[in-house]
Amino acid sequence: MAERVALYLQDAHDLRDGLEYARYAEQRGFEAVWQAESRLVRDAIVPMAAYAAVTEKIKVASGVINNWTRNIGLLAATFLTLDDLAPNRIICGIGAWWDPLAKNVGIVRRKPLTAMKETVIVLRRLLNMERVTFHGEFHHVDGIELDVVHGRREPRDIPILIGATGDQMMELAGEIGDGVVLNYCVPPEYNTKALELLEKGARKSGRRLEDLDRPQLIVCSVDQDHDKAIDSTRLLLTQYLAQQPHIARASGVSPEVVAQIQAILGWPATKEQIEKAKHLVPDQLIRRITASGTPSEAREKVAEYIRNGCTCPILYSVGGDVHLLIDTFSQG
Repeated sequence: MAERVALYLQDAHDLRDGLEYARYAEQRGFEAVWQAESRLVRDAIVPMAAYAAVTEKIKVASGVINNWTRNIGLLAATFLTLDDLAPNRIICGIGAWWDPLAKNVGIVRRKPLTAMKETVIVLRRLLNMERVTFHGEFHHVDGIELDVVHGRREPRDIPILIGATGDQMMELAGEIGDGVVLNYCVPPEYNTKALELLEKGARKSGRRLEDLDRPQLIVCSVDQDHDKAIDSTRLLLTQYLAQQPHIARASGVSPEVVAQIQAILGWPATKEQIEKAKHLVPDQLIRRITASGTPSEAREKVAEYIRNGCTCPILYSVGGDVHLLIDTFSQG
């Protein structure tokens, strides 16, 4: 039986190139294409619709959108629309966002666990085509439903996976999610505790760990030239360790290194600043928390994540030949 594998696209590639990558991944047996929504650069929904329109079998997922900036009715209608475009091929990956970006655009992420729980509960009920009244701390709806007049009225099969990094969100994902999107830039052994927390959450809702899907984002720079692949990843880590401190903590990177990088990078970071700070990211860290190197080296590292509980690697090509990455992990 072929292993599950997915492609992750963010903002490094032209959108039209992304359409071609999605089609090629489908041809090569990939299960899904995930579109990021990160920083203030690229919305996830528009590319998802485009990928869905030019493919026939591959699943299309948000990896991940946040639960703060879309009204719950609009959020449900958006995924209903995507499912109309690609029936039974849409996955909703949703996360709690992160500071300082949220704070910089006026979002106060108070009680993130409560906010996420309410979002998932109401979103799932709406996608089940229920009429919903719900009054919580963050969502207040009165007798609303997805009022389809022309089209399919049946409940929609759209898995809701929570993008979790911290312990409490991981446990919540196990309790209420159809699964979890495990984060990138963490070592494979990070998953040991994550799985314990997922199982603890799953037991609260009468389920087992095996009932939860556990795809994982994995930075995967593949090149026939080992050093070139490593350097491509170094640029990404320089930016993300500075701008997403929750990832830095999960990666075990020392606060001193993060502070040094942050002292050089502005917001938003420029290419020149990233180049200036990249020497602070050592090769050892790159090898520990990413799958970077030659095709054989990348396959070997991805296999570690699978052995540590990842059910489907979601491969993020940070540079170089995307076709080579797809071919390296081809299932067809």
